[in-house]
Amino acid sequence: MAVNYRTMQCSPESVFAVLADGWLYPGWVVGASRMRDVDATWPATGSTIHHSVGVWPAVLDDTTSMLEWDPPRHALLQARGWPIGEAQVAVDVRPQGDGCRVRITEDATAGPGRFVPLFLRDAAISVRNTETLRRLAYLAEGGAGSPQ
Repeated sequence: MAVNYRTMQCSPESVFAVLADGWLYPGWVVGASRMRDVDATWPATGSTIHHSVGVWPAVLDDTTSMLEWDPPRHALLQARGWPIGEAQVAVDVRPQGDGCRVRITEDATAGPGRFVPLFLRDAAISVRNTETLRRLAYLAEGGAGSPQ
């Protein structure tokens, strides 16, 4: 299971404001290229966002569902990216000084991605999530997702 951390210069609520705005998903998730729809109940447990992954013209439509939503501390998502498969992604946030510490934990749960040896899978996911956390920090620290 790949685990990444990043200290951010914003409140945990600012991080969760970005997560709560499903339309921002491709702005912080590496690999997501566009949004097609966001359930009206997002980010409630059981709700889904509809996104695409890949680079045009090789773009595939898929979804991500919210499994657990406990702002501003914890979110657990089931991200689909077929034909590679599915992954569970946990985002955990703790206050730290004037900001917060964000941990993202991810591992494959279904599909061919599960059969990649763990040390290779973790290395690839970890590199990707370093950039994912960088993007999330830019959005959260910049006030994206917050009411104007």
